[in-house]
Amino acid sequence: QVQLAESGGGLVQAGGSLRLSCAASGRSFRNYNMAWFRQAPGKEREFVAAISWSGDSTKYADSVKGRFTISRDNAKNTVYLQMNSLEPEDTAVYYCAARGISMAVLAAVYNYWGQGTQVTVSS
Repeated sequence: QVQLAESGGGLVQAGGSLRLSCAASGRSFRNYNMAWFRQAPGKEREFVAAISWSGDSTKYADSVKGRFTISRDNAKNTVYLQMNSLEPEDTAVYYCAARGISMAVLAAVYNYWGQGTQVTVSS
């Protein structure tokens, strides 16, 4: 089992940047493929980005391609989401998630979740 804790959220103006972090504890972090999801009020949780256990492969939602970058540091048991050129539509609670088998874009197949961190982008 792995425990996840997000940090780095906050209030930023449109066009600004934030870096989210997700610290993992418990069983070996390097065994897990990691992802970021987000959920805005009244909307379903949606996929943002994923990274393989080795960091060699990544996937992004079309809405964030070219603006967000997912990365990981297995020595620090941490995954990051660098968010640039933020837009009001990016406002949501951001969650990190982990699964062991492969990267995926469906929230339902992830086994472990953090509590989330709020990101608010003002216009």
